[in-house]
Amino acid sequence: MGLISLLAQEPLLFVVLVSALVLTLSVHEAAHAWVGALLGDMTAKRLGRLTLNPLAHIDPIGFLMVLFVGFGYAKPVPFNPYNLRDQRWGPAFIAAAGPGSNLVLGTICAVTYGILAPFLGAAAAVPWAQSNLLLLLLAWLGLINFALMAFNFIPVPPLDGSKVLLALLADPRYARVRMSLERQGPSLLLLLIFLDIVLNIGIFSWIFQFASGLFLLLS
Repeated sequence: MGLISLLAQEPLLFVVLVSALVLTLSVHEAAHAWVGALLGDMTAKRLGRLTLNPLAHIDPIGFLMVLFVGFGYAKPVPFNPYNLRDQRWGPAFIAAAGPGSNLVLGTICAVTYGILAPFLGAAAAVPWAQSNLLLLLLAWLGLINFALMAFNFIPVPPLDGSKVLLALLADPRYARVRMSLERQGPSLLLLLIFLDIVLNIGIFSWIFQFASGLFLLLS
């Protein structure tokens, strides 16, 4: 079920979650663009993606899917691998920048939460059920960042983890494997999401357990 179901029941939580998602996706995509430029490719910069402005990164259809379906996507950051100084590992570094930025932002949120919670009277059993608005935002922002980081490390295209896997399979001997992975990866990802929703196989529940555990550990 999408976030839109919260709008009537818990409007404040709806605003917090939407704000956290927009910021998380913007930081994630801007990190891709920044590292691409750092490695020699100015494609994303020329397209105005080297910014934290959400309007540059949020895909309208992907965002509506988040609201009404429960998962979606942002605009992919383009890059030209032939412009990169390291054409083998450059794409992997660009891909890793997104989850890496989520790890940094999530850690900042968790540590800040841990510092502020005693002073702001945190009384909830779990951080993401706080009544204090600042603590609630920090908790959900941290949780969403850690969850997006873990999700993107799944080595299936078009997720970021696949770029690292493809770099490891750069030898010509693995050309057929790479081609098959690039062609069938998106369908495989959709199948995994469908199976998780229908059969409850636990992929996404594990991701959120990991994310919540990491937040609690760091806070």
